[in-house]
Amino acid sequence: MTQASSIAPEIPYVGRFAPTPSGPLHFGSLVAALASYLDAKAHKGLWLMRIEDIDPPREQPGASDTILQALEAFELFWDGKVMYQSQQNERYQDQVDQLIQAGLAYPCQCSRKQLKEYTVYPNSCRKNPPPADAECAIRLKTEGIFSIEDRIQGHCQWPMEQVGDFIIQRRDKLFAYQLAVVLDDQEQRINQVVRGYDILESTPRQLQLLKHLNLTPPTYAHIPVIVQANGQKLSKQNLAPAINSKEKHQLLLRALAALQIFPEREIQACAYSDILRWSVDQWDPSRLAMKQEIPEADLL
Repeated sequence: MTQASSIAPEIPYVGRFAPTPSGPLHFGSLVAALASYLDAKAHKGLWLMRIEDIDPPREQPGASDTILQALEAFELFWDGKVMYQSQQNERYQDQVDQLIQAGLAYPCQCSRKQLKEYTVYPNSCRKNPPPADAECAIRLKTEGIFSIEDRIQGHCQWPMEQVGDFIIQRRDKLFAYQLAVVLDDQEQRINQVVRGYDILESTPRQLQLLKHLNLTPPTYAHIPVIVQANGQKLSKQNLAPAINSKEKHQLLLRALAALQIFPEREIQACAYSDILRWSVDQWDPSRLAMKQEIPEADLL
């Protein structure tokens, strides 16, 4: 039995793709989108779309529309309406307030400069609360050991000492990714998360939040990330070029190769739509088992 077929058939599959609009879609993002799309379609499930626009300083004007247009050009069509995190602030704030009232979160006035020598937050403000009138971020309390059975990476486990109390609302009142992603997955009823290996280390924080909220965690599958020749992740931050829909046939074949799907020559010669449909039946995440990175040069 492949890992692709290990999901209980009686549970309706609901997956998602959730890009940040800090720039146009690049090849690494295309691979992540394709993986989550193929996984959803292979299980005859829903593939939802969410734009994670909760950090205005990092966002590029018009990037949300550019990303959605690129996905449509590559025929990665989503189900239902697009969710925008920027429209969820009231719901986020209500949850932060409830966590504080329950004693599960607390104000923190520590600056980055004060914490630069620490790899994990030393719980300074949990031990010594700041003055009531101080400008503070909000941190979530963590405790215990966190683990998942990842469909690609296998058993993953993190002790509390590697996680530490983490920020769910910043000092400038913007909401942190960890909070937003958990609440939005709940809102969209996501039960399957396929995303890049670079986000794996965020998982224990999300597990802690899920535990505090008495929510069931989704099943995770962390795919390898695409890296450049210098070893850097292919990303907007590292100035990865935007994908060009005029090259979509070749880019699809490269993205499939990154996911260990290699169509025969007669399949490669087919129309784009036919290759994409063929790929759904070929999807098998077990081929990616334990891989963390894939050099872009290997896909040329």
